[in-house]
Amino acid sequence: MLRWLIGGGREPQGLAETGEKLLELSGHTQKITAIITFPSLESCEENNQLILTASADRTVIVWDCDTGRQVQRVSCFQSTVKCLTVLKRLDVWLSGGNDLCVWNRKLDLLCKTSHLSDTGISALVEIPKNCVIAAVGKELIIFRLVAPTEGSLKWEIIEVKRLLDHQDNILSLVNVNDKSFVTGSHVGELIIWDVLDWTMQAYERNFWDPSPQLDTQQEIKLCQKQNDISIHHFTCDEENVFAAVGRGLYVYNLQMKRVIACQKTAHDSNVLHIAKLPNRQLISCSEDGSVRIWELREKQQLTAEPVPTGFFNMWGFGRVNKQASQPVKKQQENATLCSLELIGDLIGHSSSVEMFLYFEDHGLVTCSADHLIILWKNGERESGLRSLKLFQKLEENGDLYLAV
Repeated sequence: MLRWLIGGGREPQGLAETGEKLLELSGHTQKITAIITFPSLESCEENNQLILTASADRTVIVWDCDTGRQVQRVSCFQSTVKCLTVLKRLDVWLSGGNDLCVWNRKLDLLCKTSHLSDTGISALVEIPKNCVIAAVGKELIIFRLVAPTEGSLKWEIIEVKRLLDHQDNILSLVNVNDKSFVTGSHVGELIIWDVLDWTMQAYERNFWDPSPQLDTQQEIKLCQKQNDISIHHFTCDEENVFAAVGRGLYVYNLQMKRVIACQKTAHDSNVLHIAKLPNRQLISCSEDGSVRIWELREKQQLTAEPVPTGFFNMWGFGRVNKQASQPVKKQQENATLCSLELIGDLIGHSSSVEMFLYFEDHGLVTCSADHLIILWKNGERESGLRSLKLFQKLEENGDLYLAV
């Protein structure tokens, strides 16, 4: 069982044990919409961990994770900033709202696009060749950043291409590796793209388990549960793509090209954000206000559970698998090889937990619609560090003796 300590002044429940108040980052007045790490300069003597947060109050704040202090704030936005990303190589960061803005470390606006959409940019990631991809409604827009040169002293952001393959609004966008990125939409579409030439590598839409024949009532029932198939977020490692689909979690193995584990009701409401932890662990947060930690474990072959054949069927390239009902053989092929086991439940927020950041050395930072940012620490790790410091102090004072 994982032990975590809560910061933020709320009493945790479930598997999270009470600890000292660590940090409460107060500064936003409305819902927090984005949070990312903000690396310190290598030349800077103080190597403090910084984070950037954006809010519906149309502000972005830079925080010192070690002290909880506000370092800087910018509040000149004309719309809510829904996503943030840092381009470390160029030492700039980008904000996505109704337009796309480029900022330097001093929070000076370098350049921005014209108005893109009233709905705003829902997701933003960096790709090679000084480019970024922005999800705007059903479209993916590729922009190239042009840094100042001898001939031009200004930054520029140029639209390069638009990808129009999604049928509904894009909710999630993430890099898989240095060769591809993946997008997911409100109607359960998953598309894997080539990161260099921006072509579609695979398409899949069937994120539920349709029967061979559906009557009218069944079709209505499926339509009423549209949120159950919406892909809200992705995270990846070298082997798998982890997807937050409705209230569930699904693990797709890149080499096997199939789902190897699923937890269809991981939370009571939609899963909004997920991230990979060390040691085959996964963390998720939900509209129900909970933050949960899972472990990916291998299962015995005889106890494997069947998974809908349509899930992440990369062989289909845009078509639902029509041959999904070849019973015995297909059930064996689509049996899950692993399971997602709940090992931790962190309850400290009073409203929907929108997103979080995980730092191996600093712990977990969660932010919620209750306007609160909570810093969690791994209890076992913190206990070990305190014990180590105590022994070091005793040794320095000459109070530590070896037992004979």
